Amino acid sequence: RPPAPPPPGAPTARILFLTDLHWDRQYVPGSAAACPDPLCCRGAPREGPGAAGFWGSYSKCDLPLRTIDVLLAQLPNSTGNGTGGFAAAYWTGDIPAHDVWQQSRGDQLRALRTVTALLRARLGGLRVFPAVGNHEATPVNAFPPPYVRGNRSAAWLYDAMAEAWQHWLPPGALHTLRAGGFYTAQVWPGLRLVSLNMNFCSQANFWLLINATDPAGQLQWLMGVLADAERDGEKVHIIGHIPPAHCLHSWSWNYYRIVSRFEGTIAAQFFGHTHLDEFELFYDEETLSRPVSIAFIAPSVTTYINLNPGYRVYEVAGSYPGSSHAVLDHETFILNLTEANAAPPGTAPRWRRLYGAREAYGLPAAFPADWDRLVRRMQDDEPLFQLFWFHLHKGHPPREPCGSPCKAALLCALRSGRTADPALCRPLRPALPFPRIQELWHQRRLC
Repeated sequence: RPPAPPPPGAPTARILFLTDLHWDRQYVPGSAAACPDPLCCRGAPREGPGAAGFWGSYSKCDLPLRTIDVLLAQLPNSTGNGTGGFAAAYWTGDIPAHDVWQQSRGDQLRALRTVTALLRARLGGLRVFPAVGNHEATPVNAFPPPYVRGNRSAAWLYDAMAEAWQHWLPPGALHTLRAGGFYTAQVWPGLRLVSLNMNFCSQANFWLLINATDPAGQLQWLMGVLADAERDGEKVHIIGHIPPAHCLHSWSWNYYRIVSRFEGTIAAQFFGHTHLDEFELFYDEETLSRPVSIAFIAPSVTTYINLNPGYRVYEVAGSYPGSSHAVLDHETFILNLTEANAAPPGTAPRWRRLYGAREAYGLPAAFPADWDRLVRRMQDDEPLFQLFWFHLHKGHPPREPCGSPCKAALLCALRSGRTADPALCRPLRPALPFPRIQELWHQRRLC
């Protein structure tokens, strides 16, 4: 049965979504915003143009902690800003900066504990549900399967996460978090959350050369959680860092089958990692024509690369008998760096609402079928596509416009919830041959 809007007067809930914070503790205002290293805005301050801004920079730079702090400070649930606002927060990882060539385990644990403490201090009693990002480990992307023991294992990281997050998660969730970096917990009555460790599907995790199908038994575990939720009449939200279509082929296609099987139980999916504002659609396996789910991919808090800082708020159906717990709308908020860095010293920067999804795109609802129709509309409605392109980059798009090849690859990616499957894009009537679309799409994924 397709999802239906909640009845008039039914309660709704707002969920704060944070991803890809990437705190750089070596960020220095006035330092070089352009440099030969993989990460800039560090080192000695300098005079003249091209200097790093106080709150962040449009370059290959991450964020100082103060920018993350002012984001949290202006939220309605923040300590000192009153009560109300959010029912929960989802936080999908990537805490450390992109200085991956010089990180140690101590650096990663310091970032984990510092940012966790900041969230607890600013969000007060708001319950936060975290997920593991690919930058939490060192070396980056290196997440050995749970059967690897000793110093090569990831126990040093998972144990620290369980200790840092024990105030938010129940004992059962902490147990599987320590074992493999994933867990399940109840958000409120009728709604269960599953936090996946998407590093066990990552194309950059070389440990998966041993076994790429289900290296941690996580998909088997997910099937069990979803089957129990189906039996008990619960709906499920899935969170994770890396979106499914960025995963290794076998894992991605098996996950797609699971989503199709449990389309009546999975109410929503939420991911990050790309730093951009996008989504991935899932279709029934029989015809690949009926949209059954959508993976929302929220924009990053960090500026990396050439972006405004941003965060997302989801409105979902609340807790009442028969609730779908589905996403009803979402809003994206940004910090305009040009304005923030030009303000007088001591002025707190003002985060502003960039757009609301249903209002901006003229969506009657925010169900999978509505996003499917949006992709089709953007084929022929160029102003609508350019609006999406503007939002994709959090209000700071690249100077180079998105022409026909770029547009074909992007629309294909939006329709593809599983890896390397351009067949999902055949209904889009692209102007390019499918091998070329697949090539462009693959290049985009590698970015």
